[in-house]
Amino acid sequence: MDFQHNQPEYSVSELAGRIKRVVEDNFGHVRIRGEISKASINQASGHCYLTLKDDKAVLDAVCWKGTVAKLKHRPEAGMEVIATGKLTTYPGSSKYQLVIESMEPAGVGALMAMLEQRKKQLAAEGLFDAARKQPIPFLPTTIGVITSPTGAVIRDMLHRLSDRFPRHVLLWPVAVQGQGAAEQVAAAIEGFNRLSMRSAEQPLHRPDVIIVARGGGSIEDLWAFNEEVVVRAVAASSIPVISAVGHETDTTLIDYAADKRAPTPTGAAEFAVPVRSELLSLVEVLDARQRRAVRSMLQHAGERVVALARGLPRPQQLVASMEQGLDGLSERLQHALQRGLQHKQEMLQHYARALSPRFIVLNMQRHTQQTVSLQERATTAISRVMERFESQLERQGAMLQSLNVLAVMQRGFALVKTADGAIAKSATQLSNGQNIALQFHDGTRDAVVGQGTQPATVAARKPRSKAAPSDQQGGLFD
Repeated sequence: MDFQHNQPEYSVSELAGRIKRVVEDNFGHVRIRGEISKASINQASGHCYLTLKDDKAVLDAVCWKGTVAKLKHRPEAGMEVIATGKLTTYPGSSKYQLVIESMEPAGVGALMAMLEQRKKQLAAEGLFDAARKQPIPFLPTTIGVITSPTGAVIRDMLHRLSDRFPRHVLLWPVAVQGQGAAEQVAAAIEGFNRLSMRSAEQPLHRPDVIIVARGGGSIEDLWAFNEEVVVRAVAASSIPVISAVGHETDTTLIDYAADKRAPTPTGAAEFAVPVRSELLSLVEVLDARQRRAVRSMLQHAGERVVALARGLPRPQQLVASMEQGLDGLSERLQHALQRGLQHKQEMLQHYARALSPRFIVLNMQRHTQQTVSLQERATTAISRVMERFESQLERQGAMLQSLNVLAVMQRGFALVKTADGAIAKSATQLSNGQNIALQFHDGTRDAVVGQGTQPATVAARKPRSKAAPSDQQGGLFD
């Protein structure tokens, strides 16, 4: 009997549907604890697809867009969570998956582990380096505050600022916990940095310092200030930032990226401005010290002037000494003028004697003799130089005549040139039947290279000359 024919037959879709109903009926609502190994959000749909695992198994999970917006903590790889939802199947790939309805970290330990991992990552990028820190202005004109507008934090800060040194405060209201709080804080920091400097047309001007403040709370309440988007916004701010999140024992990642950390929001107000009354007291003390120093300096200078005056001679004595010196100089000047005049007279007499006719005649005769002597010496020197040049010219002319090609050709030699005018230096350059030109000392004759015992012989086109040989190797003239 064949039992196989008695079993019901299912299509693939029918079997997938029955399995889906079985899984959903038996696991309609489950609570699962595991570690996230993969987590990605689809940019188009906004759905989050992740994988939960333990040491033995792996479970795929999906979190729809509406649920993702309600999560307190963004799913990240390595985060241990407790996920609540229903188990179902996905027939398109024959697998089962968890549809997450809510998800939270598996205790404070999981949050601390994720926080430590994120801290190491951001520190490795240099966002916490001390070299990036900016100095806080001593007395800012405008202070930007990012906090909740309804809490006690802003009231305490304004009260402390009013007591110490009233300043212009710009409040940027944000949510300080819950979904979207991190994005609002980051946007506020970037918004303050985008404001322009002080001007008459701009009612809101850029603050000189920013305070990010929030009261105390649990690690979950303060988690928005551990988000990466907030830390990066603080590190990128060109305005100095003071972090004042939680109580003195609370530490968030924004504290490491900020330029100054305050233990409390009230402490941040104290860091932002000095105490006005203390400054006034300090100014009064410095003013009194300055007045005492000026009086002491003037008194000392007066005493020094009196002491110096005692050492100075009386003006009459100074004038008398100068008058005596002037008398001496005037006498010396008179004698010097007389000696100078006598010297000039002697020089004039000397020049007068030099200009007498007899002296001029004698001087001309002496110069005439010198001129004649120099002329004779110059004539002799020129003759010697000319003779030397003529001798050199004769030697060079003889050498040139010996090297002259025409002189060689007069002894019976001729130049053999090809049709393009080049001189043939070897018989191997010529071929039979080639037109050539024979250049003699008195003219040129055309010729044709003929057949001979050498590689090329020459046959002239004119009747044979009586002086030419009848048959020679390398040159036949017909």
